[in-house]
This record gives sequence, C-alpha cells and structure tokens, in this order.
Amino acid sequence: MIRSALLVTMSVAITGFISFWCVIFSMIPNSENRIHKMANLWAKILLLISNTKVEVIGKENILHGKPQIFMANHQSDFDILIVLGHIPGQFRWIAKKELFNIPVFGAAMKNAGYIEIDRHNREKAMQSLDEAALRIREGKSVMTFPEGTRSRDGEIKPFKQGTFHLAIKSGVPIIPVSIVGSGQIMPKRSLTVTPGRVKLVIGKPIDVKSYGIENRHELIEKVRKVIMNNYDHWREAGTASIKDLEREPT
Repeated sequence: MIRSALLVTMSVAITGFISFWCVIFSMIPNSENRIHKMANLWAKILLLISNTKVEVIGKENILHGKPQIFMANHQSDFDILIVLGHIPGQFRWIAKKELFNIPVFGAAMKNAGYIEIDRHNREKAMQSLDEAALRIREGKSVMTFPEGTRSRDGEIKPFKQGTFHLAIKSGVPIIPVSIVGSGQIMPKRSLTVTPGRVKLVIGKPIDVKSYGIENRHELIEKVRKVIMNNYDHWREAGTASIKDLEREPT
C-alpha cells in the first residue's frame, strides 16, 4: 500500500511536470508532433518506475507512413501508458472529455491535437469524429478504446459504433490491438499498482473499404472478434510476476 501511494504521488508529480512543458512547447508553431513525443516519454517513465514490463507482439503489422485507426480493449488506466509508450509513430487520441478537464494535463492533451469526445451528447460526439476525420486526412493516425470504458472483470465489452463510422468514412484500415494483463497491474477504480508484465498484441490491418454504414455491425463484430481471439490466445500464457521475470533468461 505504501509503495503504491509513493508511486501514485511520483506519477502525479511527473505528469504535472511533463504537462507543464507540453503547454510551454505549444507556443512553438507546429508543435503537436513534439508534444506527442513528450507524451511517449512520459508513458515510458511511468512504466519504468512502476516496474511494468511490456512485451510487444506483432509490431510488423503497423502501417508505417500511412494513417490508420488503432482500436484496443480497455482494462486499466495503464492501457494509456502501454499504448503511448509502445506503439511507434504519431497518432492522436480520441478520449473522453473528462480527461480534458484535468488542470494542465487537459491543456497538454489539447495542445497535442488529441480529440475529446462527449459520449453523452451525440451531436458533439459526431463533431469530434469529424475532427478526427480531418486529422486522418492530414495523414495522422487515431487511437481509441471502442468499449468506451474500462472493463472491471477483464472481459471485453460490446463496442461503441462511433469510431467505426469514422473508419468507414475515412476509408483507412483498422489495426486491432489486444492488451493482456493490465487489469492485474492496476484494476479499474483502484490505486494499487502491482508490478508485472503486460502483452501488447498488434493484429493485422483490417480493410474497411467493403463496408458501409448499412453493414457496419459486421465490421464491428469482425474487429471485436480479432481483438478477443488475440486476447484469449495470449492470456492463456498468463502474466508473469516480477519474480518470474527475474528468473527468465536474458
């Protein structure tokens, strides 16, 4: 408990420090990419001090130099760090609006070009998706959690439709991402951090060009099935404790 309290305190301090400099850097023209790189550094620092090991599987499936929409399952606040720290290249988050209300941190997110979405207001949500489509036309990739919220039991919840509208409208491929084990690192509604290993499984791109709004549910089920299958496959191997990791050969 004491260790977790210290980690949370350190994390808040580091987050405030990095966020402050992100706001400062935003005064420089065309600074979004730089701010995203700082977010990448922030994530790696917090993963390091929490002794969280991330094994990336399928990195070769990322389409370099092309926009794409990453969709991942969501179990823990650590998912944000895992994705930011280990998916290379530039992308922009579609994130719930409440995160943008956090002092300094929210301003840093806005300055990075991340997109807030109000899941309780359909009109505003569609405006956010239009903004995301603009980012994609500019050549930026987008990252989202289609479940819309974290799972408490580790099971993958039904997906929201909004980002699939975005994928169909923009015509760019979806990259399915399965995060395995983050719920054991830091469960939903808990501040307890348990060191361990997480698997970040990046699936093959899914082409959306044969889908339209009328058959979007087929696309949703296809993406969800891939994420679930990869999640179940790699979960069977289990997640290692820090003691297990220390015994592994290098």
